[in-house]
Amino acid sequence: MNESKDKRLNVTRRALLEVGTTAAAISFVGGAELARSAGLVDTRPPPEPVTVELEINGRSRTLTLDPRTTLLDALREQLALTGAKKGCDQGQCGACTVIVNGQRINSCLTLAVMHSGDEVTTVEGLVGNNGLHPVQAAFVQRDALQCGYCTPGQICSAVALLAEYKAGWPSYACTDVASTPALTDAEIAERMSGNICRCSAYPNIVAAIRDVVEEDRT
Repeated sequence: MNESKDKRLNVTRRALLEVGTTAAAISFVGGAELARSAGLVDTRPPPEPVTVELEINGRSRTLTLDPRTTLLDALREQLALTGAKKGCDQGQCGACTVIVNGQRINSCLTLAVMHSGDEVTTVEGLVGNNGLHPVQAAFVQRDALQCGYCTPGQICSAVALLAEYKAGWPSYACTDVASTPALTDAEIAERMSGNICRCSAYPNIVAAIRDVVEEDRT
């Protein structure tokens, strides 16, 4: 009796895994069929590729891509401009920040086809004939980075921030820009709040931006 029971329970680990894998596959296929029959799966063919003309870092680029391609993916995957990073892919971290027509945007939240003819500047395009952009140089001088993953987005955002401030754009920290002689730390922090640094290099980032402001005033 006991010997017969032992034989019935003599199941190898491989056999158990095979049974489990088979059951999981059956469940997955069955679930997929149910979802398809219920109309929850899009069975339509993908849209036809489209041709888009983009002005990237002062250069006209022609791309053929899926119309659902984000600007971030077009920059990274088709143009090898990998400075803009894919962090959260939900517009919350700011690692994908680029400058479009002078304004900073989250490139993960916009489609490439929406920017035909727009002037797009990535962190790679900030370097001029005389070397690094003043903001890039200040970030290096102030060691305003640690792992560096968010740094391209931080720099693009800082460049746009300075332009916005010069244009008189208000913020929650200062509604009357004309009455403020210089960007305060609180003002810079507020205007940079859309860019997250998980290494917490914020003090040095603020200091780097302030250095550029002070240099412009001299």
